[in-house]
Amino acid sequence: MSDDPKAAVQRFYDAVSAGDLDVIDEVLTDDFIEHEEFPGIEPNKQGVKQFFALFRTSFPDLRLDAHEIVLEDDLMCIRCTMSGTHEAEFMGLPATHRRFEVEGIDMVRVRDGRFSEHWGVFDSLAMMQQLGAIPEPARA
Repeated sequence: MSDDPKAAVQRFYDAVSAGDLDVIDEVLTDDFIEHEEFPGIEPNKQGVKQFFALFRTSFPDLRLDAHEIVLEDDLMCIRCTMSGTHEAEFMGLPATHRRFEVEGIDMVRVRDGRFSEHWGVFDSLAMMQQLGAIPEPARA
């Protein structure tokens, strides 16, 4: 594990994008707490593995890209994008073979060079609109 938390974020994003979910064991603490709720997923390290396994199954080309990373004391804030192509069922929605790309913000607490907590927000409405599950608003 790198002593540079920003490098650890980039490693995490790159590994998950490549399908290497073993990075979760390397980067997250054993007592990791996830504050971003997702239906049916426990808010812990194992839940993070389940979350990304689900997304990688539904979106095999899932990609996470960090754009800016701000570090202050033990907290990092990352402006990022998540993208992928919907190739398998996702939360009851059959594969649409449509691509999505949405922006998000991740906040991570760092302890002893590893991530101990995560808060995140991403534009799930835009994602579901891009996949065709929710109609986009009419343009005036």
